Amino acid sequence: MRTLFAAAFALAAVTSQPLPAQDAPQASATLMGADGAAVGAAAFTAGPHGVLVRAELTGLPPGPHAIHVHETGVCEPPFESAGAHFAGGAAEHGFMMADGPHAGDLPNVYVPDSGTITVDLASPATLDQLLDADGAALVIHAGPDDYRSQPSGASGDRIACGVIAKP
Repeated sequence: MRTLFAAAFALAAVTSQPLPAQDAPQASATLMGADGAAVGAAAFTAGPHGVLVRAELTGLPPGPHAIHVHETGVCEPPFESAGAHFAGGAAEHGFMMADGPHAGDLPNVYVPDSGTITVDLASPATLDQLLDADGAALVIHAGPDDYRSQPSGASGDRIACGVIAKP
């Protein structure tokens, strides 16, 4: 069952379709690079099993990148201010771990040569958890998550960050 659960949340779909009106986002994040330039936006929509995250990313280096929800809603370069991954419980980091994944673990995104991509991702976290007193942030890393290494998947530097907030 845990494998099925992890697989269900590991799916990411590249899409360019808008969300239906009844699924209007209830939270959002503007992602900024370390130089302060905007590199994308994310919309968070509550569902019965967590949140759907639609991220529209631009100007990122081509290749695979880890993307995670982090536990603190602060994004000051080099983005260590966002804290650790949002765990949402006692789970370990990683889709490939028996006691994983964290609620903030999201599948890697693969940025094409154009540097622009739109992805839909899912997390079992709730909006109430992400919008708590210290907030949460969406962070993009320089490299891919290996889905095993503790505590953050050996994903490298944090290259972009956005505070998750009500629109």
